[in-house]
Amino acid sequence: MQNQQPVDLNAIAWAAMRQYGFIPGFPPSVLREVEALAAKVFPDTLDDPRDLRSLLWSSIDNHDSEDLDQIEVCEEGPDGEIRVRVAIADVDVYVPKDSETDRHAAHNGASVYTGVTTFPMLPERLSAGITSLLPGRDRMAVVIEYTVLPDGSTIPGDVYRAIVMNRAKLVYEEVGDWLEGSDPAPRTVRETPGLAEQVLLQDRAAMLLKKRRTEQGALALETIEAEPVMVDGRVGGLVIQQQNRARCLIEEFMVAANGSVTAFLGGAGLPMIHRVVRTPKNWEGIVAEATERGETLPAEPDAEALTRFLIRQKAADPDRFPDLSLTVVKLMGAGEYVAFRPGDVPVGHFALAVTDYTHGTAPNRRYVDLIIQRLIKSVVDAEPYTPYTPAELDDLAVRLTDREKASQKVERFVRKAAAAVLLRERIGETFEAFVTGASEKGTYVRLIDPPAEGRVVLGEQGLRVGQRVRVRLMATDPYKGFIDFGRTW
Repeated sequence: MQNQQPVDLNAIAWAAMRQYGFIPGFPPSVLREVEALAAKVFPDTLDDPRDLRSLLWSSIDNHDSEDLDQIEVCEEGPDGEIRVRVAIADVDVYVPKDSETDRHAAHNGASVYTGVTTFPMLPERLSAGITSLLPGRDRMAVVIEYTVLPDGSTIPGDVYRAIVMNRAKLVYEEVGDWLEGSDPAPRTVRETPGLAEQVLLQDRAAMLLKKRRTEQGALALETIEAEPVMVDGRVGGLVIQQQNRARCLIEEFMVAANGSVTAFLGGAGLPMIHRVVRTPKNWEGIVAEATERGETLPAEPDAEALTRFLIRQKAADPDRFPDLSLTVVKLMGAGEYVAFRPGDVPVGHFALAVTDYTHGTAPNRRYVDLIIQRLIKSVVDAEPYTPYTPAELDDLAVRLTDREKASQKVERFVRKAAAAVLLRERIGETFEAFVTGASEKGTYVRLIDPPAEGRVVLGEQGLRVGQRVRVRLMATDPYKGFIDFGRTW
């Protein structure tokens, strides 16, 4: 189908933000407040910060990321121990509680990444500038320490404020390919003295952490989220973010750091917000999925048994594993934020196999992390009061859970709109696909190439999740996020 009107995906993204209750642009009051800020390293209230700029800090993130929240450095200790320091950008220095910028960030709750355009939680002068741990810049940070033991367990360490400097901005794909042996070390790693040894030590610590969590039942899930690739404002294709050793390294370090933060705040007797994934209410559905694949799971929720099942399924059928992962995620239920008071029994995070967990390592991107940072600093600075009451944390936990769900809906809708644009010239073509959903609400498939998802509106009867089928593209509607298929025989 030729000569179709161009689709303004940016306008679709802005409309989706408004539809789900976000403010997509920054109000003039926020921009004025941020423009008036003077860049600084030392906050006025800190007389003697620790100077850790001499350490070989580095970051690993996406190639185009500028909102860098954390950097890492390790050192070997006695008897196979590895001491880890994770430095988190001190965003609170520039975004005090109840400022105009803070109120806007609290309203949106997080940065929203649509693949077409990014809606940052904080203006770029902050998140991609003076609050970002960009290489070669002196920055204030909150440093979280912990020790990784040879068995992968951790001992929480100190938490304090310090001056840091990122020495190397590394990229997930490049570092991952090197660690997995498919490519040489990235140029920055080769040219920075000691960095290769440093990253290899970080990888060793991460593998110990991962092995320990896997043994305890951390779920080996692998869902697919196809991101649009934009070329000169047009959709050039869809790409799937692949898990690799570098992403695993950062994930393990952040899980351990967040666990250390909860121990630190708990030791100070402060209320906080926990990140939780409850024990699955629909465990019976997960058991049924295993039974369909010829396996048996216990009658009661068992994270270790589930993760062993998932590992076997990934090895046996890697192509269909992302769809099984998505099914398990839906049956488990979404993550949420819950206010936690000293003395409460923690809910825990079923998917990560951890009991006490929060989100405190991305204050440029998530508002809950900024809340946690303020709580940490109130302890470090020995403030006579806590920045949030338990009642405030109750309200914030509910609202930020809602905002997270809304942001996921925005991102999913815009991805569907981009896929609809990519496919709209291919009406009538036939594709190989997997069935990803089959219920009263509809039957859905994911194409093998490109990895776009849509609904089967013709011939869907009898299709089951995981089945491989051939479908014909019947229609697309970018503005409604629709891609419709008919089954072919």
